[in-house]
Amino acid sequence: MNYEIVNLEEKTVAGFSARTNNASPDMGKIIGGLWQKLYSPEGCFTLKNRINDKALGIYTDYADDEKADYTVITACEVSSGDIPENFELRKIPAGKYAKFVVKGHMVTAVQQFWTELWKMNLERSFVCDFEEYQNADAENAEIHIYIGLK
Repeated sequence: MNYEIVNLEEKTVAGFSARTNNASPDMGKIIGGLWQKLYSPEGCFTLKNRINDKALGIYTDYADDEKADYTVITACEVSSGDIPENFELRKIPAGKYAKFVVKGHMVTAVQQFWTELWKMNLERSFVCDFEEYQNADAENAEIHIYIGLK
């Protein structure tokens, strides 16, 4: 898989989180539920301080083991910390990331990406990885995926 090395500034995001792991039989249901909440009438796209229309899927608080628990967050980038109580405010840390561009069906292309990523020999930091959905076309999505590096 092709990628480029990029240095990102810190991002402030608001959204919803849960803990899961790749071996959990409920993983898909948990992550799907967070995406439903993000796109609900009370979700991120109602925030007035939203920076853009891109949705983010963030993975953090985990170890270098694909079966370890991690926190998954569905979110939007925001300009300040002024958010409603039902949202969680988080930071995507500044740093060096491997940036991948994935195109295709929103769900299957991302699933295939993660399967292939675990086979790669990247110097991952396991601090924060995230998906940035460039459009909302489920069949022809463009997703930029950032993998935190050491």
